Amino acid sequence: MKNFILASLVLFSFQQASAQLITEKDVFTRRDSLHGGLRAERTSYDVQRYDLNITINPEARSIIGYNDITFKVVTHTNMIQVDLFENMKVDSIVFQNKKLDYKRDNDAVFIAFPERLLKGTTETVRFYYSGKPIVAKNAPWDGGFVFSKDSKGKDWIAVAVQGTGASLWYPVKDSQTDEPDNGATVKVAVPNGLMNVSNGRFKGSEDLKNGYTRWDWEVINPINNYDITVNIADYVLIHDNYKGLDLDYYVLRENEAKARKHFEEVKPMMDCFQSKFGKYPFWEDSYKLVETPYLGMEHQSAVAYGNKYRKGYLGSDLSGTGIGLTFDFITIHESGHEWFGNSITSKDIADMWIHEAFTTYTEAVFVECNLGYDKALAYINGQSRNVKNDRPIIGFYGVNKEGSGDMYYKGALLLNTIRHILNDDAKWWKLLLDYSETYKKQIIDTETVITFFNKETGKDLTPLFNQYLRYKNIPVLELRTQNNRLEYRWKVNVENFQMPVEYTYKGKTTRMNVTTEWQKFDKKITADQLEFNTKKMYYNIQK
Repeated sequence: MKNFILASLVLFSFQQASAQLITEKDVFTRRDSLHGGLRAERTSYDVQRYDLNITINPEARSIIGYNDITFKVVTHTNMIQVDLFENMKVDSIVFQNKKLDYKRDNDAVFIAFPERLLKGTTETVRFYYSGKPIVAKNAPWDGGFVFSKDSKGKDWIAVAVQGTGASLWYPVKDSQTDEPDNGATVKVAVPNGLMNVSNGRFKGSEDLKNGYTRWDWEVINPINNYDITVNIADYVLIHDNYKGLDLDYYVLRENEAKARKHFEEVKPMMDCFQSKFGKYPFWEDSYKLVETPYLGMEHQSAVAYGNKYRKGYLGSDLSGTGIGLTFDFITIHESGHEWFGNSITSKDIADMWIHEAFTTYTEAVFVECNLGYDKALAYINGQSRNVKNDRPIIGFYGVNKEGSGDMYYKGALLLNTIRHILNDDAKWWKLLLDYSETYKKQIIDTETVITFFNKETGKDLTPLFNQYLRYKNIPVLELRTQNNRLEYRWKVNVENFQMPVEYTYKGKTTRMNVTTEWQKFDKKITADQLEFNTKKMYYNIQK
């Protein structure tokens, strides 16, 4: 797995395409704990590699095959937990040519070994399985397969399982704490005339002489469980190379011409993101966009694209400024996840803001690269209309539970706030680049992010992060008049909170630091005489 660094949209009329929020619950079940928790049967082994070999039957909507799970034993153990949704059948589990005993508990499969596995050894189990995976009702917001047809009536199939769990369709250690250190192979047999596209590099195909052709793919980088994917259709490959990076686009045959023109946007995006966040993190595996029958998903090195070659988000602008119609939202946002989410990954789904806040901010970064600072500032503040302030951004740990959908836009506005607290763009861009490079291909948590930002800025930003992430309300700047003197303070939930504000008085712009204690203005003045700039820091005003 990626070494875990020990320091330990939002649902509105348009739903964000990048991750599906699981159903709100008041009580968590054993199933939740088995999925989200860390127990000895999980922590005792470290996945090194997955080698998936399956056949997908579109007519039956079924899967049959196996996954070879290679792992290193971390602590002596007689049992490990592998996950597979309980509607899928365990056909057998084989270790050293012998079938193993196992016990199913909800979606968890507890595998018993006849002899203790010793710390430091590397082992492989072959997990045979079959069944009909859950079909999504509204991918990507609910997890599952999508069985669709193209305009010619040919099968067009894809899968999206973020939040729901990769164990929906293949046996896996379904925890973000563990990724295969040495990558994975994905071999998928599909009916002749169709192609399967998965992560990484194409390694070849084989006609199985039974009406099916197997398509073999390999990714050599660590990869999130939910990023491993299949995409099945009558695809056409558009190949390009930009400054040494292979760019591959797999699109429906009927869309080849429009795709060639539309995906030229990838090149300025790569220039922008690599200048701000560092070299594309999965260079060895190439960059791909794969046309899907659902809107989009950040599948590593095989980004799912379903925005129908339109600018904006389904032809609309989520910021309400018009600026969002200058680029394809799905291409930019989902590709931003290659740096934030796929390269830098959160240990627990409760910290998914580490994926979504930074990735949503990449949209504004792209705008700034192409249209300038003022447009970027207008764009990111336009997104504030989608913030609900309904629940904390951080979810519940150990039960596979995300926090509020505000992790997208409120999270991005938090980053915009930190940028302007620094008030030094050279330091800000260095901070983002250093963050991306420091934790490249690693698994981290919220405390790691805060510690890094505190150290690199030389400021104690902990109260700021806590207010925006752990409480639903944003800071409120309270203003009152006492004895003809204006007084001000922050109204927040955390202690030791302070943040500067910028205001204009008689044509002169000034900044002042505000704390949770009442402070008096240094001159006789009323609140109405001040114009506060709420575009640089995200807060409300109460007079």
